[in-house]
Amino acid sequence: MLPIAINHMTVPGLRYEGLFALAKRLGCIGVELRNDLAQPLFNGDAPGVVAAKAKDQGLRIVGLSQVYPFNDWSDARRAAVDALIRTASACGAETISLIPRNDGRGLGAGERIGNLRLALREIAPMLEAAGMIALVEPLGFETSSLRSKAETIEVIESLGVARQYRLVHDTFHHHLAGGGPLFPEYTGIVHVSGVVDVDLAVADMRDAHRVLVDEADRLGNIAQIEALLAAGYAGPISYEAFSPAVHALADPESALRRSIGFLNERVSLTPA
Repeated sequence: MLPIAINHMTVPGLRYEGLFALAKRLGCIGVELRNDLAQPLFNGDAPGVVAAKAKDQGLRIVGLSQVYPFNDWSDARRAAVDALIRTASACGAETISLIPRNDGRGLGAGERIGNLRLALREIAPMLEAAGMIALVEPLGFETSSLRSKAETIEVIESLGVARQYRLVHDTFHHHLAGGGPLFPEYTGIVHVSGVVDVDLAVADMRDAHRVLVDEADRLGNIAQIEALLAAGYAGPISYEAFSPAVHALADPESALRRSIGFLNERVSLTPA
């Protein structure tokens, strides 16, 4: 069985306790929590309460999102990173997420690399002091200031901070960015979602098109997951569906159960 998790974005209408219960019923290993939903983070509960409830359900909190845009460094961004690290540590989250600027600015090579170096250099000692890992997520959108995994890893290695950072392999963003090397040794989590609209050009794909993975998926989720597993990746595979159609489902549990079953049936766990 695949090590499945659920990102709270997939069922944003649920309180975190409901997300925990859903993940437990679906046989998931854990969940990802977020600070960018319509409801307050943890619905106002103390982080320690959240940690205890996750433990009671036998679930890991595999990640806490997010700081955006992390690569537009400032005192305010430093404070946001510090606050997220503290909250993640207190609730038992294993990682935090760093999301790059995605508004069409900061795209030039020199500016892009310079902004990335500055942010990663400043954040690394904060992570080290807390014993925390940050997941950096390159976004495949053409408006993203960080699309390349290879570029991100090159900066991380040049700074000597590989212990503090891992990458998100998002099957949607990997497809939008044109594919390329997978870097399983640097991958901290895999995000899965599907796009099924046959008339949609790749350049026009947006978060709102991201549904649960099924037979009509255009992103190549099965091939991407199999390639990562064959190359040694063994971490969480987390559902992150942004589509309003998914959010409006009357019975998201049944839909998720079908999609999880589809992945477990189709993904070969044995390297070719």
